[in-house]
Amino acid sequence: MRRPVATPDRTLHMIGTTHLDPVWLWPWQEGYQEARATFRSALDRMEEYPDFVFTCDQVVLLSWVEESDPELFERITKRVAEGRWVNAGGWWVEPDCNMPMGESFVRQGLYGQRFLISRFGKPATVGMNVDPFGHNAMLPQILKGQGMDSYCFLRPGPHESDLNETLFWWEAPDGSRVLGYRIPFEYCSPPGDISGQAEKSLAQLDRSLGSMMVFYGVGNHGGGPTKANIESIHRYDRMGSFGRMTMSTPREYFDEILARGGEFLDGLAVRRDDLQHHAPGCYSSHSGIKLWQRRAQSAVLSAERWSAVVSAAFGEDYPRADLERAWKQVLFNQFHDVLPGSAIESGYDDARDQLGEAISIAKRQIVRAHNVVARRVDIPFDGRTQPVIVFNPHPWPVSTDVTINYSGFSAGLHVIDGDGVPTPGQIVQATPTLDDAGRGAIAFRADLPALGYRLYRLTPGAAVSDAPHAGSEDAPVPETGLLLENGGVLENDLVRVTLDPATGWISSYFDKVTGVDVMAGIDGTQHTQISADPTDTWGHRVISYAWPGESMTVERMLVRERGPLRTRVRIERSWGRSQLVEELVLDHDSRAVRVDVRLDWREPLHLLKLRFPTKLVDPAATYEIPFGHLERPVDGAEEPAQSWVDLTGTVGGAAAGLTVIVAGKHGYDVSPGDEPSIGVTAVRSPVYAWHDPKQLDDNGLYEYHDQGVQRFSYELVPHSGEWRTAQPTRRAAQLAAPPRAMLESFHPGELPHTLSFVDDGGDTIMVTAVKGSEDPLPGGGEAIIVRAVETAGVAGHARIAVPLAGREIEADFGPSQLRTFLVPVDGQAEIIEVDLLERPLVKPASHELPPSAPPTE
Repeated sequence: MRRPVATPDRTLHMIGTTHLDPVWLWPWQEGYQEARATFRSALDRMEEYPDFVFTCDQVVLLSWVEESDPELFERITKRVAEGRWVNAGGWWVEPDCNMPMGESFVRQGLYGQRFLISRFGKPATVGMNVDPFGHNAMLPQILKGQGMDSYCFLRPGPHESDLNETLFWWEAPDGSRVLGYRIPFEYCSPPGDISGQAEKSLAQLDRSLGSMMVFYGVGNHGGGPTKANIESIHRYDRMGSFGRMTMSTPREYFDEILARGGEFLDGLAVRRDDLQHHAPGCYSSHSGIKLWQRRAQSAVLSAERWSAVVSAAFGEDYPRADLERAWKQVLFNQFHDVLPGSAIESGYDDARDQLGEAISIAKRQIVRAHNVVARRVDIPFDGRTQPVIVFNPHPWPVSTDVTINYSGFSAGLHVIDGDGVPTPGQIVQATPTLDDAGRGAIAFRADLPALGYRLYRLTPGAAVSDAPHAGSEDAPVPETGLLLENGGVLENDLVRVTLDPATGWISSYFDKVTGVDVMAGIDGTQHTQISADPTDTWGHRVISYAWPGESMTVERMLVRERGPLRTRVRIERSWGRSQLVEELVLDHDSRAVRVDVRLDWREPLHLLKLRFPTKLVDPAATYEIPFGHLERPVDGAEEPAQSWVDLTGTVGGAAAGLTVIVAGKHGYDVSPGDEPSIGVTAVRSPVYAWHDPKQLDDNGLYEYHDQGVQRFSYELVPHSGEWRTAQPTRRAAQLAAPPRAMLESFHPGELPHTLSFVDDGGDTIMVTAVKGSEDPLPGGGEAIIVRAVETAGVAGHARIAVPLAGREIEADFGPSQLRTFLVPVDGQAEIIEVDLLERPLVKPASHELPPSAPPTE
């Protein structure tokens, strides 16, 4: 093809693709059909235009076509072999890239890449998430571990972040790097002439690159490249209008860039941060999907662990297919218009059902595994007692309160462990409301081994405990059920927490060990802030939700529980048609206060911030991200976080801090002022799928988010200036997935009354996954996968005990490094390190990639 000599000296790699939202302004069933229609259209274009190449980036769409139209899938397979159908991305869907747990990003690639390998013989090597609204800083390490050396994305745009470059090195906290490419202008195009697409993309181009990718093809509801698209590309290429225009793929573009060598690559900017922000309202839109997701992720991880235990220890079948089905439901509903809350209302009926299926699968496998273990525990007969086995799903020791309902103890009871030693406990309100003196509930302290169990017994007679009441003698908490009209105190040997009756909130949080009070005299009216929220579902153009607001009215305060184990105080508030109940719980031996929340929200177009003001001076803010943490400015910006945010500074010259840990909420701010504070966006109530600039009709009929009752819990953890000592990542996991207690019978067995199966030692290197391997060992036999991450941001050495397989993993970890080990269960074969697809590493794992290093295929 002859181009004019005057053609601009640049190459436009024209990326023919489609962006297909499986769910957004339509239900998933419509997305299912559109995948088939779009892929057929792309294949037909290949018949008509020999140079046309198509790029696909969501594996779920391929799986749908495979199961509904095998003939069409076979056509795709042939085009992949020819190199004209290119699979990029490697993930099950384009998920939200801030709110899922770290393990979910691993599973996006595990199931996505393994599908591509099994059907087409090769994985994707380019990461591609064109539409998510932000990207967490740990993604480069995850992408590298899944065999991808580069990453394409659109958002945040140039007007939304401090990222100025089109092409750059993106480096994770562990040092892993990928080439990042921000798509200029848009990831899809109108169905006709592409001149507008090319012009606007060129307007955002970093011209020093000399080449760029321009994405084209009808998108969002699918469609893909049209005849008019392709013919206009041919026309403008002949004319030389925009430069050399070539049908291409992301892989070809990145290979061209990498071929330029060290000097060019060394000169690229390096980004060592996350990629934010777009649509911060999505961190809090639709509370339900956030909570369902957190429950489902925790449940399936627990099911994997217990299934691996009974498979390796007792020869039970590992339910690989069931767990894969559960994971795929979880992963699908992390799609960037489902988890962020931006889909239509009916989409959340489907999400609830699909995540319910995942949770049901997980619960069945957990209960099965627990019973497989329990029947092997030696429990001698004692007819006066009721055996209880408590199972800890976490690969580190856990000491926590456990509540169980009982019957047949009308004369009172207490709890002893397997050695007959009493453990602190107290009678609490039972789940059923019956006129039966022998039926009730008891809470007791369970000290549990790592990923293991411990036997306890309910025993007749009054409670026996040396533990003090969780209320001080000099400032006693009133008896249970008594109204607190003059405030109240929750106190143990470690802290004294004083409540202000006027505000219904903490006015002092005094640490008896350090002598520091992080909340002395704070303005408790700030704790609840309700404000009108005129922003759309996404929160477009929002920087902060730290707005002035009205406080809720305190209706009453009363003591719910008081005993040797803990004290629980209930605070009831109201505003408009809404009610908020917070129950503050202080254990007899804890610095932390847990708060159980019931919110009945009835306010359209409003939001509620729960704010935690402090007396900290010159504070710094740290946010949890998937598999890691980041420091961010104390500026009131709405930021995403996994489960915790910390504020650390000084009080009276002494180092001090407060960590807030929340289960199932992801929108936070840390705001400056005389009382620096952490804010949690508890609820927003925009209209479903309302996209600015659409203006609402005053007389319109709309459905609003989060109308009704929701429940969640959070913890306040004061510390002496080093948030790592509070171990917030482990605490957050325990808050989301508490141990399970089950009543058991008497029987002989070969297992002792307490046992651990995997133990990471409880230090800075934390095991995040214990699961059956996806493949059998090369010579036959089973293995388990153990994955761990360094959580403190400093290098460390790990000894991970795996008595389940009679093994121990000993390894060094770099700061924030993620490592995965395949452990044969026969106790003989070598433990090997594998990548995130569970493929053996060819060479020892390195967490640094020199910028000039070529990609490995």
